[in-house]
Amino acid sequence: MRCPIETQENTELLLSYSARRLDAERTAALEAHMASCEACREFRDSQSALWETLDRWEARPAPLDFDRRLYRKIEEQQRLGWWARIFGPARPMFLRPALPLAAAACVLLVAGFIIDTPGRAPAPAAETPQVREVEQMERTLDDLEMLRQFNLAAPVTEGDNSRTM
Repeated sequence: MRCPIETQENTELLLSYSARRLDAERTAALEAHMASCEACREFRDSQSALWETLDRWEARPAPLDFDRRLYRKIEEQQRLGWWARIFGPARPMFLRPALPLAAAACVLLVAGFIIDTPGRAPAPAAETPQVREVEQMERTLDDLEMLRQFNLAAPVTEGDNSRTM
Protein backbone atom coordinates (compact mmCIF):
# COMPACT_ATOMS: atom_id res chain seq x y z
CA MET A 1 0.00 0.00 0.00
CA ARG A 2 1.25 3.45 -0.86
CA CYS A 3 1.29 5.98 1.95
CA PRO A 4 -1.97 7.99 1.96
CA ILE A 5 -0.27 11.11 3.33
CA GLU A 6 2.38 11.16 0.60
CA THR A 7 -0.01 10.53 -2.30
CA GLN A 8 -2.57 13.16 -1.19
CA GLU A 9 -5.22 11.23 -3.12
CA ASN A 10 -6.01 8.83 -0.31
CA THR A 11 -6.14 11.29 2.58
CA GLU A 12 -9.88 10.68 2.75
CA LEU A 13 -8.99 7.08 3.58
CA LEU A 14 -7.21 8.21 6.77
CA LEU A 15 -10.12 10.42 7.79
CA SER A 16 -12.59 7.57 7.20
CA TYR A 17 -10.39 5.27 9.28
CA SER A 18 -10.35 7.82 12.13
CA ALA A 19 -14.13 8.16 11.96
CA ARG A 20 -14.44 4.34 12.01
CA ARG A 21 -16.25 4.22 8.66
CA LEU A 22 -13.93 1.83 6.78
CA ASP A 23 -14.76 -1.78 6.07
CA ALA A 24 -12.74 -4.53 7.79
CA GLU A 25 -10.52 -5.29 4.78
CA ARG A 26 -9.39 -1.71 4.22
CA THR A 27 -8.98 -1.18 7.97
CA ALA A 28 -6.64 -4.17 8.18
CA ALA A 29 -4.59 -2.97 5.19
CA LEU A 30 -4.28 0.52 6.63
CA GLU A 31 -3.28 -0.77 10.08
CA ALA A 32 -0.59 -2.93 8.46
CA HIS A 33 0.71 0.17 6.67
CA MET A 34 0.66 2.21 9.88
CA ALA A 35 2.90 -0.36 11.56
CA SER A 36 5.71 0.78 9.26
CA CYS A 37 4.78 4.43 8.57
CA GLU A 38 5.49 6.97 11.33
CA ALA A 39 3.58 9.85 9.63
CA CYS A 40 0.38 7.82 9.32
CA ARG A 41 0.67 6.66 12.95
CA GLU A 42 1.00 10.28 14.12
CA PHE A 43 -2.02 11.26 12.05
CA ARG A 44 -4.02 8.32 13.49
CA ASP A 45 -3.05 9.21 17.06
CA SER A 46 -3.98 12.90 16.67
CA GLN A 47 -7.27 12.04 14.99
CA SER A 48 -8.05 9.45 17.67
CA ALA A 49 -7.48 12.03 20.38
CA LEU A 50 -9.73 14.48 18.55
CA TRP A 51 -12.54 11.93 18.09
CA GLU A 52 -12.32 10.86 21.74
CA THR A 53 -12.62 14.47 22.84
CA LEU A 54 -15.62 15.00 20.57
CA ASP A 55 -17.25 11.81 21.89
CA ARG A 56 -16.87 13.03 25.50
CA TRP A 57 -18.15 16.53 24.78
CA GLU A 58 -21.71 17.26 25.78
CA ALA A 59 -23.49 20.41 24.74
CA ARG A 60 -25.16 22.44 27.43
CA PRO A 61 -28.93 22.41 27.24
CA ALA A 62 -30.50 25.52 25.79
CA PRO A 63 -32.31 27.81 28.25
CA LEU A 64 -36.07 27.36 28.42
CA ASP A 65 -36.76 30.84 27.05
CA PHE A 66 -34.25 30.54 24.17
CA ASP A 67 -36.87 30.25 21.43
CA ARG A 68 -38.88 33.20 22.77
CA ARG A 69 -35.76 35.44 22.92
CA LEU A 70 -34.64 34.33 19.46
CA TYR A 71 -37.98 35.15 17.82
CA ARG A 72 -38.11 38.51 19.64
CA LYS A 73 -34.67 39.42 18.24
CA ILE A 74 -35.75 38.39 14.74
CA GLU A 75 -38.86 40.58 14.98
CA GLU A 76 -36.80 43.54 16.20
CA GLN A 77 -34.45 43.20 13.25
CA GLN A 78 -37.35 43.03 10.82
CA ARG A 79 -38.83 46.24 12.26
CA LEU A 80 -35.57 48.14 11.75
CA GLY A 81 -35.00 49.99 8.52
CA TRP A 82 -32.61 48.74 5.89
CA TRP A 83 -30.01 51.30 6.94
CA ALA A 84 -29.88 50.03 10.53
CA ARG A 85 -29.83 46.39 9.43
CA ILE A 86 -26.84 46.95 7.18
CA PHE A 87 -24.74 49.35 9.25
CA GLY A 88 -26.01 48.56 12.76
CA PRO A 89 -23.54 45.73 13.48
CA ALA A 90 -20.65 47.89 12.27
CA ARG A 91 -21.16 50.44 15.03
CA PRO A 92 -19.39 49.35 18.21
CA MET A 93 -21.49 49.47 21.35
CA PHE A 94 -19.12 51.75 23.22
CA LEU A 95 -19.24 54.45 20.53
CA ARG A 96 -23.02 54.79 20.28
CA PRO A 97 -23.41 57.14 23.28
CA ALA A 98 -20.40 59.19 22.13
CA LEU A 99 -21.69 59.91 18.60
CA PRO A 100 -23.62 63.08 19.56
CA LEU A 101 -20.55 64.36 21.43
CA ALA A 102 -18.32 63.69 18.43
CA ALA A 103 -20.76 65.50 16.12
CA ALA A 104 -20.86 68.51 18.47
CA ALA A 105 -17.05 68.60 18.60
CA CYS A 106 -16.88 68.59 14.78
CA VAL A 107 -19.38 71.44 14.56
CA LEU A 108 -17.34 73.47 17.08
CA LEU A 109 -14.12 72.88 15.13
CA VAL A 110 -15.68 73.96 11.85
CA ALA A 111 -17.20 77.04 13.48
CA GLY A 112 -13.83 77.88 15.02
CA PHE A 113 -12.09 77.71 11.67
CA ILE A 114 -14.74 79.88 10.03
CA ILE A 115 -14.71 82.51 12.75
CA ASP A 116 -10.94 82.53 13.28
CA THR A 117 -9.89 82.91 9.67
CA PRO A 118 -9.55 86.50 8.53
CA GLY A 119 -11.45 87.80 5.54
CA ARG A 120 -10.28 87.34 2.04
CA ALA A 121 -6.83 88.43 1.05
CA PRO A 122 -6.89 91.80 -0.67
CA ALA A 123 -7.05 91.59 -4.41
CA PRO A 124 -3.81 92.52 -6.16
CA ALA A 125 -3.72 96.14 -7.15
CA ALA A 126 -4.60 96.79 -10.76
CA GLU A 127 -1.66 97.74 -12.91
CA THR A 128 -1.41 101.43 -13.48
CA PRO A 129 -0.78 102.75 -16.98
CA GLN A 130 2.66 103.96 -15.86
CA VAL A 131 3.72 100.39 -14.87
CA ARG A 132 2.54 99.04 -18.23
CA GLU A 133 4.52 101.71 -20.09
CA VAL A 134 7.69 100.85 -18.15
CA GLU A 135 7.31 97.14 -18.93
CA GLN A 136 6.69 97.87 -22.60
CA MET A 137 9.75 100.11 -22.72
CA GLU A 138 11.90 97.34 -21.18
CA ARG A 139 10.70 94.79 -23.73
CA THR A 140 11.38 97.21 -26.57
CA LEU A 141 14.93 97.91 -25.33
CA ASP A 142 15.54 94.15 -24.98
CA ASP A 143 14.35 93.59 -28.55
CA LEU A 144 16.59 96.39 -29.86
CA GLU A 145 19.60 94.95 -28.00
CA MET A 146 18.91 91.55 -29.54
CA LEU A 147 18.70 93.05 -33.06
CA ARG A 148 21.94 94.98 -32.51
CA GLN A 149 23.74 91.78 -31.47
CA PHE A 150 22.31 90.02 -34.49
CA ASN A 151 23.61 92.77 -36.84
CA LEU A 152 27.09 92.59 -35.26
CA ALA A 153 27.23 88.81 -35.58
CA ALA A 154 26.12 88.68 -39.24
CA PRO A 155 29.07 89.08 -41.69
CA VAL A 156 28.86 91.99 -44.07
CA THR A 157 29.56 91.10 -47.71
CA GLU A 158 30.51 93.50 -50.47
CA GLY A 159 27.68 94.57 -52.66
CA ASP A 160 25.15 93.97 -49.92
CA ASN A 161 23.25 97.22 -49.80
CA SER A 162 20.46 95.91 -47.62
CA ARG A 163 22.62 96.13 -44.48
CA THR A 164 23.19 99.83 -44.44
CA MET A 165 21.68 101.73 -41.59
